[in-house]
Amino acid sequence: MAQILAFSRSLHLQHSLRVSLASLCSRSMSSLDTRARAVFSAAVEGVQPDIVVRRSLERHGDKLLVGGQSLTLTNNLYLVGFGKAVLGMAAEAERIIGDHLIKGVVSVPHDIQKTLRNHGKEKMLLENNSRITVMEGAKNNLPDADSQKSAGCIRELASGLTEKDLLLVLISGGGSALLPAPAPPMSLQEKQDVTRKLAAAGATIQELNTVRRALSLLKGGGLAQCANPAQVVALILSDVIGDPLDLIASGPTVRSDSKPEEVWDILNRYKLSGSIPSSVKEVLKPHYGSQLLEQTEVVKDHVLNVVIGSNTIALECASRKAVELGLRPVILSPGVCGDVCSVSRLYGLFSRFACSPEKEPPPELAAEILQLGPEVGVESWDLCRTMNVLVEERKEGWGATCLLAGGEPTVQLTGKGRGGRNQELALRVGLELSSDEVKSGAVFLSGGTDGQDGPTEAAGAITDGELMEEATSQGLGVDGFLTNNDSFTFFSQLSEGRRFLMPGLTGTNVMDVHVMLLPPSAQREFQ
Repeated sequence: MAQILAFSRSLHLQHSLRVSLASLCSRSMSSLDTRARAVFSAAVEGVQPDIVVRRSLERHGDKLLVGGQSLTLTNNLYLVGFGKAVLGMAAEAERIIGDHLIKGVVSVPHDIQKTLRNHGKEKMLLENNSRITVMEGAKNNLPDADSQKSAGCIRELASGLTEKDLLLVLISGGGSALLPAPAPPMSLQEKQDVTRKLAAAGATIQELNTVRRALSLLKGGGLAQCANPAQVVALILSDVIGDPLDLIASGPTVRSDSKPEEVWDILNRYKLSGSIPSSVKEVLKPHYGSQLLEQTEVVKDHVLNVVIGSNTIALECASRKAVELGLRPVILSPGVCGDVCSVSRLYGLFSRFACSPEKEPPPELAAEILQLGPEVGVESWDLCRTMNVLVEERKEGWGATCLLAGGEPTVQLTGKGRGGRNQELALRVGLELSSDEVKSGAVFLSGGTDGQDGPTEAAGAITDGELMEEATSQGLGVDGFLTNNDSFTFFSQLSEGRRFLMPGLTGTNVMDVHVMLLPPSAQREFQ
């Protein structure tokens, strides 16, 4: 254990900004609660569709600069897009490209235009004279006849391009459901039935995506193939941990190496190969699959994929805001995952580690933090680096620390209540902070960057070590709400909902952001 702690202390984090504690405090906002909300808002603002497009797409005369490349515009640009944040991306792209845009088609969620208008997000809507056709579908985030029609129009546009044309593809989370194009003779219903049975049997997300790509005309590089020989540029707003291009919207502009035999292996593994429709078997015949594989060979030669927005970028924006507010930021990881019980335990341990009343953090805390790493998707290096920063801050007497992370934890459903992973995580972290013998004063916030957490109007919640006392004084039994997965009802009844995080629909989505503010009270004792 001594070696583990020594290793964590041996790691050095370089900081470009060194200002005095007095200077930090003078710029601080009135409370940690307010500052946590401001940091979250900065994370969301940094990945707004118009901002990420404007940051990545520049026009200088007849030159379009994107992804380090310069492309020539000669009234030869076409645009397609699909995803929850694509409408805002398309509106900004059209403003930049101007009259060089010939035609466009975007597939967006059902009623999204009305919803954006109701939330005051007019800047994410297209102008009345736009050359882009908006097609809504995928009600309840499920592929349907409307989204299939949209996919058909996108495929038709892409298939008519020549080597003189440029296709700009806009992709964001939710794009897979908005671009369903089952390979014939298979129907959309038959494809959905296969993937639904696999999911019910316990197939992993990687296995599901392998099957989806093999059964689609547009996924797994199919869209880029349709556009060949035109130049294809894809701007991608990632909602997947690690930003794997082949998983975001099932990779319509990314070459897939999936083969029919791999799909058969998956179907056999879950004992489904004997029950799939004959049309699916036809698609998975070796000769059919080899044709699809040959088609995707050319994808890499004429496609540029650029991730323009991600959880990492959101955390970097949050970090800059934290400095402005007199906080010292440290980014733990953009890939936090695993069960919310394990994730909440990790944050509880970090609070104890940072604010321990002892001169040195107890070695067993470092050991347990490192042990939790594999369960929550955080590398030992990142855990050690973060602990090292917290140790430095205790010795140097800095102000409040802002621990930042992001990702997409999961919730084990045991009840039928209302809530989402962010609200349940906040509730569980509140329990961790409330259980400390010496209250650290830490504040924790968890929020979905899309402004929605599960089937609720909240994005998440904010909590601290006073949670249990507050709940008990109002007659609320926390355990019952957790058992029923009813975190939304809990926070609704607790202090008239003041702990809710409700930014409204944001128009973007790069998973979740976690903000933990650790006050300086314990640290100053060691100056």
